[in-house]
Amino acid sequence: MPRGAARLLDLPEYPLGRLPERKRQLIARGADVIDLGAGDADLAPPRVAVERLAEAAALPAMSRYGFGLGLMEYREAISRFMQRRFCLAFDPLREVVPLIGSKEGISHVALAYVEEGDVAIIPEPGYLAYVGGSLLAQGDPYRCVLKPEKQFLVDLDDIPDDVLGRAKILYLNYPNNPTAAVAPMSYLEHVVALCREHDILLVYDNAYSEMAYDGYRPPSIFEVEGARDVAIEFHSMSKTYNMTGWRCGWAVGASELIAPLAKVKLFVDTGAFMAVQAACASALDASESFVPGNLAVFRERRDAAVAAFRDNGFACESPVATMYLWIALPDGVPGAEFAELLMEEEGVIVLPGSSFGAGGEGFFRVSFVTSPERIREAAARAGRVLARMTAGARP
Repeated sequence: MPRGAARLLDLPEYPLGRLPERKRQLIARGADVIDLGAGDADLAPPRVAVERLAEAAALPAMSRYGFGLGLMEYREAISRFMQRRFCLAFDPLREVVPLIGSKEGISHVALAYVEEGDVAIIPEPGYLAYVGGSLLAQGDPYRCVLKPEKQFLVDLDDIPDDVLGRAKILYLNYPNNPTAAVAPMSYLEHVVALCREHDILLVYDNAYSEMAYDGYRPPSIFEVEGARDVAIEFHSMSKTYNMTGWRCGWAVGASELIAPLAKVKLFVDTGAFMAVQAACASALDASESFVPGNLAVFRERRDAAVAAFRDNGFACESPVATMYLWIALPDGVPGAEFAELLMEEEGVIVLPGSSFGAGGEGFFRVSFVTSPERIREAAARAGRVLARMTAGARP
């Protein structure tokens, strides 16, 4: 029987891969399941996007191949959004690449830049598309552990010179998944300077650029002088617009830097459904009328989650961005065991920190993707499991 490629053996288990089946089994058993695992909110996408999708899907031309060009209207909406939000100009034809979700582009960019033996610098814990894309490109991942005492920033000064000399890509993601950390401009300036010095491509994952609270406004990496020489920035329709299943995102950057990604995509896909691209264009153009109200819902859920988990014995910070809490466990409480017991005994799904890489051990991630009432109930159940584990008891 033919065997899969050896490089597949290096891929870690994907944390969300088995959860849908586990969740189905729990529900079949009659469990009251509260799913705080995936960053996949129970909220509706923008009405304007739904209406535009229905309209566009009825047009035969929208069912044709989009190819790499895709729908020009979507490219132009992306360009308008970047100008409106960040005061940055990108040519919609030469400096924008439509994606089938940002995850797809983040994975494929490694195929465009990384060769066997090249290093990809990866934050850990981190989004597994970084390590997955690097390994599939036969690169050598160098994992930088994100530590609370360093505000969960990649410690650039800790990276050995020989690693920097072999590095082709540095993945960076702020606001950060899973830690919810944010990066000051002074830090981003240091990152850009390092990438320019060592000729490293900076893959800046900005999927949570619009999901911020308390007056914080996440920047684009291109607000840093010199970033256009070394960076590609990735954005997503998924989180901000409650459109995770629609699979649409984009990359922007200098034409010379994004052209290799666009070339890879010519050989692996023929573009997202153009009716979806039309809907996303309408959503982007209506962002000011939709995003503030959507964020108000997430802010309420954040506040409920922080208060509830603190009240039930957990230590966590109130994040100024993303849709996650990154919660520390007491010493001696393994994250994977805690998450497994919480799911099996109490029907609550969270992700152990180690599912984002070994550097995430000692934490677990909560997504505030359901109502405050359900989040409070999940926190109470989590507190019961923690109490049993720290007391050495089992039901």
